[in-house]
Amino acid sequence: MADSPTLSVTLLGAGQEVGRSCCVLQYRGKTIVCDTGVHPAYSGMASLPFVDELDWSTVDAILITHFHLDHAAALTYIMEKTNFRDGKGKVYMTHPTKAVHKFMMQDFVRTSSSTSDALFTPLEMNMSLSSIIPVSAHQLITPCPGVSFIPYHAGHVLGACMFLIDIAGLKILYTGDYSREEDRHLVKAEVPPVRPDVLIVESTYGVQSLEGRDEKELRFTSLVHSIIRRGGHVLLPTFALGRAQELLLILDEYWKKHPDLHNVPIYYASNLARKCMAVYQTYIHTMNSNIRSRFAKRDNPFVFKHISNLPQPRGWERKIADGPPCVVLASPGFLQTGPSRELLELWAPDSRNGLIITGYSIEGTLARDIMTEPDEIIGLKGNTIPRKISVDYLSFSAHVDYSQNSEFIELVKAQHVVLVHGEQTAMGRLKAAMTAKFKDRDEDVKIHTPRNLETLELSFRGERVAKAIGTLANKAPQENDVISGLLVSKDYSYTLLDPRDLKDFTGLSTCTVTQRQKIVLGVGWDLVRWHLEGMYGSVEEGLDKDDVKVIRVMGAVDVKHTAEHELTLEWDSTASNDMIADSVLALITGIDKSPASVKLTSQQHSHTHHPHSDHHESDQSITRIQRIAWFLDAHFDDVELHMPEVGGTQDQDQDQGEKSEPALIVRMDDSGEADAYINLITLVVSCPSDTVRRRVEAVLDMAITTVSSLAESFATGVSVSPEDTDPKQEKSNHMDAEIVKDTMATGEADATL
Repeated sequence: MADSPTLSVTLLGAGQEVGRSCCVLQYRGKTIVCDTGVHPAYSGMASLPFVDELDWSTVDAILITHFHLDHAAALTYIMEKTNFRDGKGKVYMTHPTKAVHKFMMQDFVRTSSSTSDALFTPLEMNMSLSSIIPVSAHQLITPCPGVSFIPYHAGHVLGACMFLIDIAGLKILYTGDYSREEDRHLVKAEVPPVRPDVLIVESTYGVQSLEGRDEKELRFTSLVHSIIRRGGHVLLPTFALGRAQELLLILDEYWKKHPDLHNVPIYYASNLARKCMAVYQTYIHTMNSNIRSRFAKRDNPFVFKHISNLPQPRGWERKIADGPPCVVLASPGFLQTGPSRELLELWAPDSRNGLIITGYSIEGTLARDIMTEPDEIIGLKGNTIPRKISVDYLSFSAHVDYSQNSEFIELVKAQHVVLVHGEQTAMGRLKAAMTAKFKDRDEDVKIHTPRNLETLELSFRGERVAKAIGTLANKAPQENDVISGLLVSKDYSYTLLDPRDLKDFTGLSTCTVTQRQKIVLGVGWDLVRWHLEGMYGSVEEGLDKDDVKVIRVMGAVDVKHTAEHELTLEWDSTASNDMIADSVLALITGIDKSPASVKLTSQQHSHTHHPHSDHHESDQSITRIQRIAWFLDAHFDDVELHMPEVGGTQDQDQDQGEKSEPALIVRMDDSGEADAYINLITLVVSCPSDTVRRRVEAVLDMAITTVSSLAESFATGVSVSPEDTDPKQEKSNHMDAEIVKDTMATGEADATL
């Protein structure tokens, strides 16, 4: 079984941009949405994905990969401000993601409620949180019939996962943000054990390669130490969760190894980070072996010895700026607003201070703009501030670079790769690099880079596999075996089973519908039998259990003589049996109007001149041989019937080889080198020329179909007498060897056709 369904992929965000990730998958009437983020460079409604382009009541499931705002912050708006609640959709994220998402959204609501751009209220946020279903990594989830998914570790941040989604047998891997490098506390992204049909993967860094972790950490700590030595303050703008915890682990270890720094404080200026630190300590078991082993030794790595949370009373920024050298991790990472922006404006005019950008910066944010080292920056109040603070960029962003991303794409081996979450230029370069790599290997992998709202349609020839169970599975089938049974379809999965097993495996019961049709009979029983034989070739005649005369037609329909002027048709209802019964009914009701019936019954005489009145098996076979020969002769002009001499010696038979059995010889030319031999015992065609052999086989198949009666070509039931088997009910692919041999012995076959 095969069909060509189409998968529609529509990006409501993150199409040739970084931010507001929102990917809509539609296939076979199912709709899955992956991520619902906002764009950090915009505010209010402008930051949302293009939510008006989708009927949210049709969504079956929303899957959130991790808690970052650009992947999850629009979730409450969609759940509470669209018609999502009118449908039956469900929302899923991992346990750690849900725990941190709660604090992230509380902070998001608090910071946005002070402006007129608030997207939702605290009440709406709490209502949406209660509807989120937490899941675990490697857990198989079935949100609705025909749809299932499994989360796999993605690295990046605590709780981040990629989803392997199965929609009606089509497998899609959606990575979200992921990292293939194990850092100080997170495992690296997994490669799912199942090959997906479609891979939807981030392309944040395009073809850019990042330095190794050890070199990066050494450069980072050296840079921090040099700023401290020159008497400056170090500003590390980071998001409250994710890379902040990684940087805190690095700094805490470095301070431990350098006693001269013990009097230099390290602060993280984020109440959100302080709240979420408890979540990190709760989900130690989801982190890498390094963290788990330390925790097992009662050494909690997230109880920092040289780092403290910075209270934020009024005027705290000025006190820090006027104080001694220190290191401050402050959110947000893009320097748009909040503590990191306030500290930057205070520290920017002092050349002793240093700003270190540690993560990926989205286009349109101050973090991206300041990396060009402008002479001035514009303050939140619109004032101009001279920039003398040093600016350095060290990427601790837990995204894959080109080498890691290309390796992952090759390992996954998807037929289609859809690039998302990347700026247009970077994404285009990655597409070109991967396309060239696959072309060199002669691999047919298609790379797609859709824009926002550009629907990508991918067609697949889906092979649907039916699993044999129960009695059918007791014996392993051999090659070319035909297996028949009931095909049961449920949620796009298919099962083949014996009808007797239906109740045990599905809870369904079976029944047989027997149909009966009574007909007023105005002609004799013999005339009915004569017409049935004329139409169907042969019939079975006998008595049923009530000693009523019965004729069984094609092993399916019983014609019973139930009264002097009445016939009853009886059959078990199936599609094929109903078709046969309709034809029998039409034939019988037309007997009294048939010209053949009038001629046949006008006077008493024997009817041996009618072809179907002769019931001799050997005569039927000889007639069949003659008709096949006539059919072949009409196509090839020169056909001979070869009959070996009866009573020939064994040596003669061995010398003649294949000519020792009766055969039809198709003469192609005078030389005889291309003659075709048709064995009348096996109906196997042999010929030195493959082209001639295939042609003769095709014509022979047409001949057999043409000369065979309906009863010979089609059998659907059993014999009238269960203990007897009637060879006339079997579909014949070869002649009866004994009949042909008997014919040879008695000389009934005419060797000249």
